[in-house]
Amino acid sequence: MNIKILGSGCAKCKRLEQLTREVAIERGIDAQFEHVYDIEKIMEYPVMATPALVIDEEVKVYGRMPSKDEIGKWLVKS
Repeated sequence: MNIKILGSGCAKCKRLEQLTREVAIERGIDAQFEHVYDIEKIMEYPVMATPALVIDEEVKVYGRMPSKDEIGKWLVKS
C-alpha cells in the first residue's frame, strides 16, 4: 500500500501523517509513506486544500483532519 500525505509540512500535515502511521501500525498494515511537499506535485491531484491523504493514488480526504476511525476504514478498504 502506498500512502501519500500532501502538504507544505505544517502542523496539520505532520499530524495527519502521524495519525495515519499509528493506524497502519495498530492494524498491522504494511505501507510505504511519502510526504509530498512540492506544490506542483500536489496540484497533480484533485485537491483544493491541504493536508490531503492519498492511498494507492486515490484521494481519501483533503482540507480537514479525519478521525483515526475514518483512516482505519480507508486503509482496510484499500
